[in-house]
Amino acid sequence: MPQYSIESGEDKPVTAARKFIQAEGILPPALLLVKRNEHTTDRYFWAEKGLFGAQYVEENHFLFPSLRVLEPPTGQELVAVASR
Repeated sequence: MPQYSIESGEDKPVTAARKFIQAEGILPPALLLVKRNEHTTDRYFWAEKGLFGAQYVEENHFLFPSLRVLEPPTGQELVAVASR
């Protein structure tokens, strides 16, 4: 999933995220990290249904079909395999 890091500047973080999505033509799903100040970064998830706070998405992941693709099938683990 694409991840973008931006700074909010004079805008509120959610406004900066929306403007960035619009300007860059970003297609969902994507994760946006918006730096509010030197100590605070807000996380947003750009989904088919709109822009959501990442914490909300983490707590309600079942509402977001685009995340289901990233989950391993029930009862299976993700395994990393090296190829040569």
